[in-house]
Amino acid sequence: MVREVVFALFALAALPCAAQYPDRNLTFLANFPPGGLVDIVTRVVADGMKHKFPHGITVVNKPGAGGAVGVTDLIQAKPDGYTILLTPQSSLVIAPQMNPKLAYKTPDEYDPVINVVAYYPLLAVTADAPWKSIQDFVADAKANPGKMRVGTPGEGTASHLNLEEFIFRTGTKMIPVPYAGWAQSSPALLGNHIEAVVAQPGEVKPLVDGKRIRVLAVFQEKRHPAFPDTPTSKESGWDVANGVWYLLVVPKGTPASIVKRIHDAAKAVVDDPAFAKTMDARGVEVDYRAGDKLRADLWKEYKLDTEILKRIGLIKQ
Repeated sequence: MVREVVFALFALAALPCAAQYPDRNLTFLANFPPGGLVDIVTRVVADGMKHKFPHGITVVNKPGAGGAVGVTDLIQAKPDGYTILLTPQSSLVIAPQMNPKLAYKTPDEYDPVINVVAYYPLLAVTADAPWKSIQDFVADAKANPGKMRVGTPGEGTASHLNLEEFIFRTGTKMIPVPYAGWAQSSPALLGNHIEAVVAQPGEVKPLVDGKRIRVLAVFQEKRHPAFPDTPTSKESGWDVANGVWYLLVVPKGTPASIVKRIHDAAKAVVDDPAFAKTMDARGVEVDYRAGDKLRADLWKEYKLDTEILKRIGLIKQ
């Protein structure tokens, strides 16, 4: 009897915390540096959510280790709704597989709240390149193993894994060339140091508009609205469509009522046409997913990435 009373008292003591939430400032972590796309999306979402949180929302950048520093801070925070994180899914499902020393391993170690945007990499060549289609490019790669050097924004990134999956499915031997990002890979492409590049739509579009590069294929389920004449890899015969998503997560065990409040505030931002317009200007698309569906998608991506990482030797068999 005494035990039941003690548990009841603890339960009653916990209720006001969730009921009074939020009674102080929220810390909204961004796990990449200021000025980058993760930082920009985080600040746009935080700004749109702030009227639902009268004590304010402070964005704090915690970059490092491919986003793993910020994720580690998040999972080690109290599950009280006062620390939240916006992160690319790569930091959640790729980083812990490549670095087993991290404090988290799988999608069951945090609570995904809402996915807000996504973008899907594409493969581009210079405007004067001899390949007029993705089929031409693949045929040349098959005829000349090792000829095609393709730039990526770094080893183990989602763009790199898309390329590796494309290489596997086309049965070719291309050479992935890692760069620190678009600022390095685009000059390499334009200078003919590489034959192609895998990049995000927002990066590529200005050079496409300037007729300096051409897009041969997009790695997504449907054609990109900015490149309506460019086929998807899937419709060209190779089912490769692994995107980069940005989702909001909270520590494991955060009360359901608090998770709902955070979700609803972020969902209102996502549903605002102004948000879609802002994201479209950055080359990313609104992509709402939440709850069990989002966790299932994370597990699906985790398992797919495991297969690719093992195949290319970035994690041990």
